[in-house]
Amino acid sequence: MSTSSIELATKRRTLPGETEAYAQARQKLLAEEIELQRHIDSVAEQRRKLPPGPAVEKDYRFRDVNGAEVGLAELFGDKQTLVTYFWMYGPERERPCPMCTNLLGPLNANANDLKQRVALAILGRSPVERQVAFARERGWHHLQFHQTVGDDYALDFRGLDPVKGWEYPVLAVFRKSDDGVRLFWKGEMTGEMADAGKDPRGGPDFAPLWSALDLTPEGRGEKWYPKLEYY
Repeated sequence: MSTSSIELATKRRTLPGETEAYAQARQKLLAEEIELQRHIDSVAEQRRKLPPGPAVEKDYRFRDVNGAEVGLAELFGDKQTLVTYFWMYGPERERPCPMCTNLLGPLNANANDLKQRVALAILGRSPVERQVAFARERGWHHLQFHQTVGDDYALDFRGLDPVKGWEYPVLAVFRKSDDGVRLFWKGEMTGEMADAGKDPRGGPDFAPLWSALDLTPEGRGEKWYPKLEYY
């Protein structure tokens, strides 16, 4: 049986100059942080224990940076797991979504490490040349971009509203085995699931921006969002 978070938090070392009120409040918060870490681990374990997901029966096609057309199974390379991110950069957009851009920056920084264990592919509806041009503008050198051929992938995985034409980001993980490719997990938080006044987001947040801001006294802010450029 694990030691209680309250007991573990009593091992906290005080800092020079802190008041008794701060020490007590910080110790109480530390116990909550320990519980949060345990819950994150528990959710991750439950995710890993999901039963086999739906088989991918449709032959989704993508165009790589060399202009070659490939299927979803080919995106795995020599790995059994494929992490994909469909970003909001359709051909009708003059510039890509700032939130997607913010997420891809840190993902680029970690891409070489991730690719030691899994395959990683960024998918978008814009021509792959256009995606790569923007990546070079941002200094991204470690992400592999692919253009979706047609809109079947975007429509089936809820990355495109068939009526309004709106795009949505899609974080999806696939698994390949002898019986083919299956969806392992995808982010499914929607606006209908969000608490009042909050944007829909998964837990924990995939973008480190928000986790960093959560550590500050100002927090995330109610109406602040990242931009592509700051002047």
